[in-house]
Amino acid sequence: MDSNDKLTKKKLFNEHGDREWGKRRMIGGNTTNLIQLNNVKYEWATKMYRAMMNNFWIPEEIPLAQDAKDYKLLTPTERSSYDKIISFLIFLDSLQTANLPNINEYITAPEVNLCLTVQTFQEAVHSQSYSYILDSVCSSEAREDIYNQWREDKHLLQRNRFITDLYEKFIDEPSTTNLLRTIMANYILEGIYFYSGFSFFYALGRQGKMLGTVSEIKYIQRDELTHLALFQGIFREIRTENPELFTPDLVESLRDMMRTAVEHEIAWGLYITQNNIAGLSDTVITQYIQYLSNDRLKKLNLEILYPDIVEHPMKWVETFSNMNGMKTDFFEQKVTNYSKSSGMDWGDI
Repeated sequence: MDSNDKLTKKKLFNEHGDREWGKRRMIGGNTTNLIQLNNVKYEWATKMYRAMMNNFWIPEEIPLAQDAKDYKLLTPTERSSYDKIISFLIFLDSLQTANLPNINEYITAPEVNLCLTVQTFQEAVHSQSYSYILDSVCSSEAREDIYNQWREDKHLLQRNRFITDLYEKFIDEPSTTNLLRTIMANYILEGIYFYSGFSFFYALGRQGKMLGTVSEIKYIQRDELTHLALFQGIFREIRTENPELFTPDLVESLRDMMRTAVEHEIAWGLYITQNNIAGLSDTVITQYIQYLSNDRLKKLNLEILYPDIVEHPMKWVETFSNMNGMKTDFFEQKVTNYSKSSGMDWGDI
């Protein structure tokens, strides 16, 4: 397969598709689209599918009455940060809900198609959760302002364009290279673009503020960890099956994407917190995002960007976001606990 090859969408009905295990491919395969979970090639995907299904939760099960009271008592910086992060998250998850089917049309592994379908549903649930949060904690005027900030705030607009432009380029030119860039963009979105925002909510939670919102974010992050692992798995399989695609130029361009995303996330984190949120200094935010970037690249067997960053600078975030002992590395068989949202116990925090 050549990096400039134009990809063809898989056929909906394909009676001549391959059912032999050895002929199946992540991309460019001759799939029947038959979902047969007792005869799969990518066993990690079926395990992930079941884990994702067990993550089912309903946003409205989490009470937010106290958050409505807390919201009025937030400092101006805290309230501004809260509004801007929610606006950003609304856009990202709405974008994911709309775009994931575009990727799924070119993935020729039915068990992975299932995972992408569940992810699309989960992104829609995340959007539902943000709507529920806004309906519960702020006025209708504030809610409408938050919904519009993603295109009126120049910082938000710049960040949104970076990912969206990559997605749209693949839609316009569905080549193997553009697909790989889109897969990397998804990996970056799930693994970098959310995290200074998540840490802000956890910083509020450590102070006993907005605990209902924090609860929603913990469930969203639990989903995002499986999404991150899903695209990690897709990337690894494509690289194994098509090593010729991963030229030095392509690999370096993928690392450059990560570098740009890190710069965006750091600038965003500093902008929203204004060095004025307890536990989130400019230095700590910078090191945290760089640390995450190194971790994400290592998982793809790509050279890290920040070799001087070795220690996790915000271990309290991992402790605070930890849900009932849930571990995060799916491919090392460490995802140990998935439960419905009604089983959440704030006493574990």
